[in-house]
Amino acid sequence: MNLPLKDIIVLEFAQFMAGPSAGLRLADLGARVIKIERPNSGEAGRQIALKNLFLDGSSLVFHTANRNKESYTANLKDSEDLKRVKKLIEKADVMTHNFRPGVMENIGLDYNTVKEINPQLIYATVTGYGTEGVWAKKPGQDLLVQSMSGFAKLSGNKNDDPVPVGAAVSDIITGTHLTHGILASLLKRVKTNKGALVEVSLLESTLDFQFEAITTFLNDGHQKPVRAKQGNAHAYLAAPYGVYKTKDGYIALAMGSLTNLGRILQNPELESYKDPNTWFEKRDEIMDILRSILINKKTEYWLHLLESKGVWCSDVFDYKRLLNHKAYKVLKMDQKFHLLSGETVHTTRCPIRLNDERLFAIKPAPRIGQHTESIIKEFNL
Repeated sequence: MNLPLKDIIVLEFAQFMAGPSAGLRLADLGARVIKIERPNSGEAGRQIALKNLFLDGSSLVFHTANRNKESYTANLKDSEDLKRVKKLIEKADVMTHNFRPGVMENIGLDYNTVKEINPQLIYATVTGYGTEGVWAKKPGQDLLVQSMSGFAKLSGNKNDDPVPVGAAVSDIITGTHLTHGILASLLKRVKTNKGALVEVSLLESTLDFQFEAITTFLNDGHQKPVRAKQGNAHAYLAAPYGVYKTKDGYIALAMGSLTNLGRILQNPELESYKDPNTWFEKRDEIMDILRSILINKKTEYWLHLLESKGVWCSDVFDYKRLLNHKAYKVLKMDQKFHLLSGETVHTTRCPIRLNDERLFAIKPAPRIGQHTESIIKEFNL
C-alpha cells in the first residue's frame, strides 16, 4: 500500500508518550520516523512501564508507542555527534521534541538555529505548560496536568475526591494536536516551500479537551460543575444521563426524553417531570427513581426493551467481554508483531483506514541504536 506520508522523514527527539504518540501516528501513515536517543540508555520512556511489563529490555508501553520507527543514538553534548545530527536535520522534513524550555537552546538545536540549517523543516515541540509563566519548567506529566486543568473534578460522583481518568488522556490528546499541526504545516509547505514552528502543550490540549465544560463555566456565571450524586457521567448533563446498576451488571443511559423513558418503563413518577429544566435541576432524585427500577431486571432485558423503543443505551463492558465480542472482532483491531528477542507484542492497530484498508505495523519498536550505523552510511554522516 502506498501510504500518504511515504518519503517524509521525521526526527523524533521526544520521549515518554505525548511526542512519541504523534510519531507513532505519522509512522503508521507511512513517514520514516527516526528516534534520536541517548547512547546506552535510550529514551527515558523505555523504562516507564505499566504493571512492570518489559519485553526485550524495554517497557511494553514503549513497544506500543514506537512501532514502525528506527533508532539512532547520539550524545547531543558531544560535538561530533551533534555535527552528525545537524547533517541529518538537513535531510529531514519534521523534527519533534518535548524537552523543557531552554534545553534545546543550550544544546544548539532550538528553532531559530535549526531553521537556518533547514528552512523547510517543520519544527514541532511539546511542553507541559507552554514556554512562559510560573509553570513553564514544572514537570509535564499526565496525572499532574489532569489535576491542574480541572479535568479530575469532572469524573466520579458528587462526594468523591477528584478522580483522574485511568488513561493517559492528556498525553494522547496532545500528541493528536501535535500531529494536526505537523500535517497542516506540511500542506502549507507544499505551497510556500517554507517550514514552520508547531507548538503544543499538555495543559492547553487538556483545556481544549474540556472545551464544552469550560465554555459552560464561562457562560454560566462561573458556577462550578456539580457531579451527580451517583452514576455521574457528565457534570453538566441532565437525567437520565448516567450509569445504573442492574440485577446482573450495569447499563448506561445517554441523553433522551425523560417523559418518553417514563412511558416505556410504565412509571408515572418519571412521567410527571414534564418540564425538561427539572431533568437537570432534580437530576439526583430522578436518577434515584431510575436506580430503583433498573436494579430489578438483568441488563439484557433492559437493553432489549429500551433499544427497541429507540432509547440510546448500552451495556458496560470490561476488556475481557469486549475483546471477545463479535462486534469487536469484526473491527480487526488486534495486531501482533515479533521482536528481535523472539517475544511477541499483542496490541491494537492504527485506527485510521485508507481506501478501505486497515493499517497494521510493518516493524516493531527498535532496540537502542539499532539503525545508527546504517543511517550514518545512508546519509553520509
